[in-house]
Amino acid sequence: MCTLEKRGNLFILTLIGDDEHRLSPAVIDSLLSALSQAKSQAIRGSALVTTAHGRFFSNGFDLAWAQAAGSSSTARDRLHHMVESFRPVVSALLSLPMPTVAAVSGHAAAAGFLLALSHDYILMKRDRAVLYMSEVDLGLTFPDYFTAMMRSKISSVSARRDILLGGRKVKGEEAVTMGIMESAHDSAESVVEASVRLGEQLAQRKWNGEVYAEIRKSLYPEVCGVLGLAAKAIIASSKL
Repeated sequence: MCTLEKRGNLFILTLIGDDEHRLSPAVIDSLLSALSQAKSQAIRGSALVTTAHGRFFSNGFDLAWAQAAGSSSTARDRLHHMVESFRPVVSALLSLPMPTVAAVSGHAAAAGFLLALSHDYILMKRDRAVLYMSEVDLGLTFPDYFTAMMRSKISSVSARRDILLGGRKVKGEEAVTMGIMESAHDSAESVVEASVRLGEQLAQRKWNGEVYAEIRKSLYPEVCGVLGLAAKAIIASSKL
């Protein structure tokens, strides 16, 4: 599950509960509800920081829940349900009317990695935390919006190859070099502290949230097209 705390103009979304923060249907619903709440309460100059307690930022979809169904066909249906339920969470982050920061203070794997990538800025712990797309090792293909997000957010073809086809586990400093992360930090606490500082700095710019969201969508036309997020022109300047 997750909680949403408002500190002035800053929203702090925190994944809580079990250590791995698996994205079960209940957790996905909780995320979507929190993002909807943040959007409804947003004012000019808001920002969002997403973090988690424990060793994991998120270890992806709750495969144990899918496998508990018994039959392989029902397990596939459950996995498909999580894939489709998570799609609106990614859409909500890409269209959220405020800057977003992911404080990756632990491992981020599979859909957990995608959750982090759905933010504007990502900060990460230097050691004892990795980014990992586990699908090739698990024998699973990628949903269309997963690969579209990877192409949108990771510019290096070789980096995408190593991550998606090689199952490469990427640590903080390497993620910075690849252009995935803004910065790497020595501890979970320092990741969160730096992320909150960045969120506060971004909030101080007091940008128009609707304009910000539309510019974000225009930056990533491929993944927004896959998700069905249509861009629209907005003129909010009083100087025109």
